[in-house]
Amino acid sequence: MRVFLVGEASTHRDDLTAGMDTHLRDRIEIVDLPREAAHDSVHDHLIAPDDIVVSLRMNRGGAPLPRMRMLHVPGAGLDGIDLKALDPDVVLCNVFEHEIPIAEFTLASMLEWEIDLAGMKRGFTPETWPDIYRERVPHGEIHGKVLLVLGYGRIGQAVAARAAAFGMVVLAVDPMLADKADPQNVAAEIAPPARLAELAARADYLVVTCPLTESSRGSIGRTVLKALGSEGVVINVSRAEIVDEDDLYVALTAGTIRGANLDVWYRYPKGSDDRVTPSQHDFHALPNVRATPHSSAWTRELSHRRYAVIAANIAALIRGEPLRNQVRTAR
Repeated sequence: MRVFLVGEASTHRDDLTAGMDTHLRDRIEIVDLPREAAHDSVHDHLIAPDDIVVSLRMNRGGAPLPRMRMLHVPGAGLDGIDLKALDPDVVLCNVFEHEIPIAEFTLASMLEWEIDLAGMKRGFTPETWPDIYRERVPHGEIHGKVLLVLGYGRIGQAVAARAAAFGMVVLAVDPMLADKADPQNVAAEIAPPARLAELAARADYLVVTCPLTESSRGSIGRTVLKALGSEGVVINVSRAEIVDEDDLYVALTAGTIRGANLDVWYRYPKGSDDRVTPSQHDFHALPNVRATPHSSAWTRELSHRRYAVIAANIAALIRGEPLRNQVRTAR
């Protein structure tokens, strides 16, 4: 049996093998494929029906994907996989393990908006110290601020728990948990998506943690941004397309909202030499935008945890045991 690591996944070969026992390592061959293999069929002839593919994306523009035994996505989102083109006999799994770093990133983002440590540091020298001390400007606190979490799953709940520890008021929007009690007793209210604008009007921070689906695509647009208001900040750590690209740019340039932390983008490179821009707009140039390269979860610890799960699933598949995070069973 072979395990194909596509694109970025190939950089985690050591993490994958570290999670395998000697017997499993002896049974499989690990093969690296370039990033292009996620979108181009030129390498498909290498993949046999008994093989495993590890890739964040797998799409042939509607054409059938190669036959394989299991497709393991080394992340949570499945929007990069053409599910309709995936043979029904293929087992599909994903992996999480990113709740901790994304929640920490989100809290750091909100703290930076209120405290602005970088701004305090700028211009601080022994010579300027007397003047900047006398003229220092009061900064804010996240304590008492209202956080609205769109998508109250693993990540949303991890963010909410940490925000509550800082004394924030937590509201949530989630279609599955709407009008139910918070399982971790943190959110003051969990509302359905139809009430998103209503709750945004009460929020200081709107954090996007829901998956990208046809119903969530563009769900944060002009109406929600207007409701969020000139003191509100959008923090998107999920998928860019959940926030309407044009409406967000207009809201930021017009001052309709206070600002945004954008860690996810509307365009991604597909090949090794693809020089695609992250958006049709220059978000990165706006003074009220903190632009980061999809790095909220990208910690040194994350890949160890994720590929340990993938290694365990490969072993379980071979032994015929239950799999973790199985999205779809074989037909």
